[in-house]
Amino acid sequence: MTKPEKLNNIYINREVSWLQFNARVLQEAEDEDVPLIERLRFLGIFSNNLDEFFKVRYATVKRIVEAGKGGKSELGGVKASELLEIITQIVIKQQSESLKILNVIQKKLELENIFVINETQINEEQHQFIKNYFIQKVSPALVTIVLNEFVELPNLKDSAAYLAVNMVLTNNENQYAFIEISKAMDRFIVLPKQEDKNYIIMVDDLLRYCLDDIFNIFDYKSITAHMIKITRDGELDLESDLSKSFIEKISDSVKDRQIGDPVRFVYDKTIDKKTLQYFMTKMDIENTDSIIPGGRYHNRRDYMDFPSLGRTDLLYEKIEALPIKGLSLEKSIFSEIAKKDYLLYAPYHTFSYIVKFLREAALDPAVKTIKITIYRLAQISHVASSLINAAKNGKRVTVSIEIRARFDEQANIDYAEQMEKEGVNLIFGVPGLKVHSKMCVIERQEKNKIVRYGFVSTGNFNESTARIYTDYTLFTTNQKILKDINKVFSFFDTNYRVFRYKHIITSPHYTRSAFFKLINKEIENVKAGKPAYIKLKMNSMSSYKMIDKLYEASRAGVKIQLIIRGLCCLIPGKKGMSENIEVISIIDKFLEHTRLFVFCNNDTPKVYISSADWMTRNIDNRVEVSCPIYDEEIKQELIDTYNICWSDNVKARILNANQNNKYKRNNKPKVRTQFETYKYYLNKQ
Repeated sequence: MTKPEKLNNIYINREVSWLQFNARVLQEAEDEDVPLIERLRFLGIFSNNLDEFFKVRYATVKRIVEAGKGGKSELGGVKASELLEIITQIVIKQQSESLKILNVIQKKLELENIFVINETQINEEQHQFIKNYFIQKVSPALVTIVLNEFVELPNLKDSAAYLAVNMVLTNNENQYAFIEISKAMDRFIVLPKQEDKNYIIMVDDLLRYCLDDIFNIFDYKSITAHMIKITRDGELDLESDLSKSFIEKISDSVKDRQIGDPVRFVYDKTIDKKTLQYFMTKMDIENTDSIIPGGRYHNRRDYMDFPSLGRTDLLYEKIEALPIKGLSLEKSIFSEIAKKDYLLYAPYHTFSYIVKFLREAALDPAVKTIKITIYRLAQISHVASSLINAAKNGKRVTVSIEIRARFDEQANIDYAEQMEKEGVNLIFGVPGLKVHSKMCVIERQEKNKIVRYGFVSTGNFNESTARIYTDYTLFTTNQKILKDINKVFSFFDTNYRVFRYKHIITSPHYTRSAFFKLINKEIENVKAGKPAYIKLKMNSMSSYKMIDKLYEASRAGVKIQLIIRGLCCLIPGKKGMSENIEVISIIDKFLEHTRLFVFCNNDTPKVYISSADWMTRNIDNRVEVSCPIYDEEIKQELIDTYNICWSDNVKARILNANQNNKYKRNNKPKVRTQFETYKYYLNKQ
């Protein structure tokens, strides 16, 4: 196997770098300082990440292979066919590690009197409970398909889990069947407590225990059930049918995703070869699919919902979201924002300010228009209900909703239809571009003029993720910034025009050139002997052009600090190329989602918050907004929070060419970013 670090001597391959990011998630599951149930949940996140990776990235590489292309220029110097093999080998190793970690966690849970048992460990008291549970809760929802020459193998649903059943009949023939483990079933079933012991059984094992109840009409000598799972290509293929609306096309394509081409097949490695081969043949599993031998259980993403059993001591301590100093939820937000800008840093600050802003706009008779971009809404969205409320109150409400937000399409479609019925003006993005910017502007009649109020964010306006994603939101009445943001909404209507912006930086037209200009200024300053540095924080970095520009700055002597949570194709610390670049990644309790860009500018820093990572898609194929910070107090606050992150010596990993995820540990006092950031804001109260 080609080693990941040998793929290319200028860039790290994107897919390999992403898999190393997921290895950092797996490290959290292994970390003994992480509470036990949280460790299980990190295993679930690791598994869920991997599912999405195969649906999107592996599927993309597979398409390149099937098109007969090499793909080296797009894939950082490695052939697509070789990359498929590299990915499979890395994933097999990671899956093996995840199984070992799971076994360790379960043993530690037993020390806490929490036992996850299987079908061979059920006692008499549990037997009766399980039989009743099966009859009442499981059996009515069960989908079981017996295979024979008259019954074709059904299309297995993407990422659903199935039990592949083999009955050896009394005449020695094999009878095969499928049991679908429906998402409607609880994956973890809490059994009656016995003394001080808690018992949990997975529905998979409950089904194994009840196999005879399911198949008792068959005369068999033996019966076995092993889990299999298939992952399908998750790319949306939009039809060109002109009679269909855009929503209909997306909706149909989401349904078609369930029958897309398979890209990964995971199976219980204890299944006998004859049974495995039977099902693989029936399912048309190909050599270009990633075939992963796994453990007894798949869909470990379900561990994200492992029952807590009231054991708060085995969970992260919940923090109480703080108010923003000087900004009261009991007064008019508009009147306070009119005086100065405010910064919300979720989840350290409460998301309620965004809902309060929109609710106030919905009720205020002086508010005439509300314009907002939406990428991912919460399942129960107060943001959406506030916008509907505003429309009912006669405001002109315009919502640019991205119904191609990957894997959240259906939720956005449902809300789009609801808002449309209530009179909200919907914009479904721009042809060929996803709208990923996070911004809102309202127009308010004040005396004889229109005054704009608004906010710009690094994250989605989503109440659920705001509790676990770190994101900045700037509330402002800076008319110059808001005038520019209003132009972006004009671009949605007349996207054949290229608008000019004096303050914000937008994709797809200006992001690369604007940041090149800022980097060039640092190069110019360092050559002139002036202070120069670049500090960037984002989710991912894969744009070769942006990386090349940072290499150029490094060669000139500009000191560059990068905090990249996810994939990073840049190789730091390489003599003659990137010796002045350092990169760390932080994985912890919350998902680091902020995008923050700081340029020294001869010690008068230019600071931006942004919706955009430095990836080709964000720069060229999306509508993104990077917003300048003009308020000096907020500017310092952002630099302070960046420096806290950079000082992390508990959860920070050093990213380098080897991609070995080594922790940034030292003898200094411990700094754990997310805990220290909360203290920072607590001290501001």
